[in-house]
Amino acid sequence: MPEKARIRAEADRLRAVFEASGAEVVEFDILQPAETLLDLYGEDIRGRAFVTHDPLQGEMMLRPDFTVPLVSRLVREGRREGRFTYAGEVFRRQEQAPDRDAEYLQVGFEIVGGAPAEADAEVFATMADALEPLGLMASMGDIGLLGDAVEGLTASAARKAALRHHLWRPKRFRKLLDAYSGKGKVSAGRRALLDAGSKKTSNAVEIGLRSASEVRARIEALQAEANEPPIPGAEVKLIDMLTGVRGRAPDALSMLADIAVDLPAIEAGVGRLEGRLDALSALGVDVDAIQFDASYGRTSLEYYDGVVFGFSAPARPDLPPVATGGRYDALTRALGDPIPAVGGVIRPGIAIALRAL
Repeated sequence: MPEKARIRAEADRLRAVFEASGAEVVEFDILQPAETLLDLYGEDIRGRAFVTHDPLQGEMMLRPDFTVPLVSRLVREGRREGRFTYAGEVFRRQEQAPDRDAEYLQVGFEIVGGAPAEADAEVFATMADALEPLGLMASMGDIGLLGDAVEGLTASAARKAALRHHLWRPKRFRKLLDAYSGKGKVSAGRRALLDAGSKKTSNAVEIGLRSASEVRARIEALQAEANEPPIPGAEVKLIDMLTGVRGRAPDALSMLADIAVDLPAIEAGVGRLEGRLDALSALGVDVDAIQFDASYGRTSLEYYDGVVFGFSAPARPDLPPVATGGRYDALTRALGDPIPAVGGVIRPGIAIALRAL
């Protein structure tokens, strides 16, 4: 059987597993409007997606995922709950990793509505069962814990918003945190704007796309930020402790509970994580076998805002995870309706490759 046919057959098998759990099969066009994705992720998405232009519909993207089209449809139709599954190609530019596929099949399982802890556990457990013969390692994280920690910092709303914006970009997040705590250097661009703000600019000639009033507003915002007191070093240390938590899920939960004593902003999040582990145990999942990493998913799962998870092959670290998923309530809010939602995707091509070993 040709390789693509085997991958398609595996995709059909996996989708049938999700259908058997009550999921409705949904399909979406390969070409998706670019506007929605750009509004969600900004211009960064262009570096990861294939963009084209339609003379009637405007800028379009080859489908980079299924979750955004699914949520967009649910919001349009006013549907607030349901189970859904899909299978089809997604397209991702791989300029930084040319050995990885730019086009591959993806099979998904999504639960919209319902009790969050139970829904998270069901998606995880259903995927774990579907992939059980492969002997994969299960990993888990929780983006929401870091978001809660940011909210608890002694910082202005503007600084917190900037840090939240970069939760999924660890290097940028670190650079901002250092700058806000007085450890980082002011960039040349910011310094130039601050210097310009201290000089008379009434006779300046406008050059570029921004008006004088826009430049002035930016200068005033930077000056206000520069005058803010630094984030206390003790709080930065707690953030570092949080992002460094890793180990077996029950052990990590204990570490997080200890950190919450000094960082009460994450107390509720630690409680939510405990509820997820209890729900997984109730479904027969061995939570002792789950490896928890508080920073898991921060570079690749950017529309998730709660518990995230993945399944990978320890013997093949060169391969991407076979499956990933998590909770994405923030995405539904951004698209117009705050619906609780969780889902995950499996790459049948990688599953086939592992079976061939």
